[in-house]
Formats: sequence, structure tokens, C-alpha cells
Amino acid sequence: MPPGLPKPPEIKFPSSPLDAVREIIHEGRETLEKFSSDIRSLADELHSGLPSTIFAPGGEKTDETELPDPFPDEDIPTEDDLPLEEENIKQDIATACVPCAIGHFSGAVKLLNEAFRFRDDGIESNQVLDDIAGAIGELNAMERVDLTPERLQRTPGWERAIADQALRESRKLRHRLEGIGSMEEIEKAAADTEAYYKKLNRQWYRGRFKNLGAKKAESIAERVGEDVS
Repeated sequence: MPPGLPKPPEIKFPSSPLDAVREIIHEGRETLEKFSSDIRSLADELHSGLPSTIFAPGGEKTDETELPDPFPDEDIPTEDDLPLEEENIKQDIATACVPCAIGHFSGAVKLLNEAFRFRDDGIESNQVLDDIAGAIGELNAMERVDLTPERLQRTPGWERAIADQALRESRKLRHRLEGIGSMEEIEKAAADTEAYYKKLNRQWYRGRFKNLGAKKAESIAERVGEDVS
């Protein structure tokens, strides 16, 4: 080396290319960790020196402690404040349902008329047997649901007599159908049931009109076309 020139620094070469890559990765990791630590420190300093704020719906900055409570205690509905269904408000007085009984008699009439319409197929035909069974089912439902003793006991006086009679007629007709033996008997049962159904319907409506008062009775009569005189 010529005199007067500085001695060049000693360059240390890695023993292998893989060692060089490892060194680069290690240095990069240290740099990233230091950068992350600096960012966290800066964030902590900013947070400790500034009030906590949020933006209100209109875009205005509002202090978190002054934000109005969207659900103040006095506005929170309680169970007592919630609207209830009418069925839950009213007590179940379990009265006999004479209009339901009228509906069951109407169903029985239609089934018995249908059975007689297929009289040419014979009393043992599926159609006739199914119609008889359907009529008995209508009567069973009436006796065991709408006209039970418990319901009859709580029925208003004017309606109790009508309900009692409907129950007796239902039982008689049901036993009659259970022992049916000819199409002639079906024809007679259908005619008798229809006659009683019409009687029951008129009797109940007239009793209801009397207990509603004249003005309301006339209004209902106009809608159903019933003579209440």
C-alpha cells in the first residue's frame, strides 16, 4: 500500500448468503418493533392530554360526558306500561257459547243433507258414512267444548235456557245418528236437525236483541235481516 493513504476498513463478508438474509430479517424486525413502540407511546401521550370526544349525529363535536341519554329512566317502558292484547285484559269467564253451538248445528245439517244427497249410493257408501261421522263430530265438539257444565253455570240467565236446550237436542241427535239404520232415517234426521237449527238461531238472536237495548238491536237486525218484533 502506498505511504500516506488510510488503511481501508476491513469488510466482513458473511460466511454464506443465507446468513446475510437472516441478518437483514433480524434488523428489519428490530426496526419495526421500535417503530410500533414509538407509535404506542405517542398515542398514549395524545390520549392523556386531550378530552374524550365523539361526534354527534349533526357532525358537531360533543363531550362524551354531556351526551344525552337516549333512554332516560322515566321513558323506559315497564311491563305495566306495555299494551296488552284484549284477550289478556279480559278475564275468561268461560260462558257457554250458544253462537258456537248454532254453528255446529249448521255444520251437522249440511253434512246430513249431503249424506241424503248420495242416497242412491246406499247407506254403506263411503260418502254417506263419512258425512254421518262428520255430523257426530260436530255434535261431540259442541257438547265437550262449548256447552260443558262449567260453562253452563256461568252463562247469563237469558242465555242459559237456550244453551240447556241446545245441549239436550245435541245429545238426542247424536244418539240418533249413532243408531242410524236406513236412508229414510237419515232423511228424517236431516229435516229435524235443520228445523231445530233455525229455531235455535232465531231464539238466540231475539234474546240477544232484547238484552242489547232497542237501538242497538235495530242496528244489528238491519245487518242480519232478522225480524226482532
